Amino acid sequence: MYSKYLTVREEYIILRLGCHLSIAKGLDKTAKMAGEVRANTFQYFTRNPRGGAARKISEEEIKLWKEVRAAENLYPIVGHLPYVVNLATPKEGIHKFASKVLLEDLERMEAIGAEYLVVHPGSHLGEGKEKGIYRIIKALEESLLQFSGKTSLLLETMAGQGSEVGSLKDIRAIMEGLGNPESLGVCLDSCHLFAAGYDFRSSQGLEILIEEIHEMFGLDKVKVFHLNDCKFPLGSKKDRHERLGQGYIKKEGFLNILSNPAFQEVPYIIETPVENYKEYGEEIEQVYSWLE
Repeated sequence: MYSKYLTVREEYIILRLGCHLSIAKGLDKTAKMAGEVRANTFQYFTRNPRGGAARKISEEEIKLWKEVRAAENLYPIVGHLPYVVNLATPKEGIHKFASKVLLEDLERMEAIGAEYLVVHPGSHLGEGKEKGIYRIIKALEESLLQFSGKTSLLLETMAGQGSEVGSLKDIRAIMEGLGNPESLGVCLDSCHLFAAGYDFRSSQGLEILIEEIHEMFGLDKVKVFHLNDCKFPLGSKKDRHERLGQGYIKKEGFLNILSNPAFQEVPYIIETPVENYKEYGEEIEQVYSWLE
């Protein structure tokens, strides 16, 4: 079913596979970390994930970073906003803070040449999805629509726990409310989708997901795919990542995603629970071994 929405390319496509890394010691050091684990793309937090502090990146660091990035062929670069950014909150002060941080971080991503910035759409905190989506649209009108750079903002699909906004339908409503700007895309997350009830462990289940993505906003809007196993069963609504192959999605589910033409050119970012970034190297090697 999905094939009618795709343009088949004849040239060989290199898998873009990476992981979430820290930039605490400098972007050029992060590039070297990526090389150590055989990553050709990576994601990082734009600021403290549990707070609002942002690390200053100097012009000298940016210059060095761009040189190292080109040499290492790292593409794309993905920033991830901190979890405290809640675009859907009914609390006015927090809502204004979220808009401010989002615009600031889009500009910071632009400065280093990053392609994408990922954000969790937010939680309505009991006010209802309709109001939550309305607030997200208002926040993006004050931030994304005021931004003129090349970095795109990606709304991440969520597991549906608590008062989260972030189903495929929710994301379509946000896009339509903003007039479907080209600068707004989608980041899929395998754990979140599985927890939300999408069973892509079978080819039929994956086709259902692909069909729904097409109907909601189109496959071309999917720019990044977070590759995480799920600690809880299908439809649990629990956002708990697990190491690849050790949760309920297992090898079969990931192979269905990775081998499907619909996501052939989408970069994959691993965000599984590790104690040391070098453990991501083991998972990257595991993915490549699955594809042999």
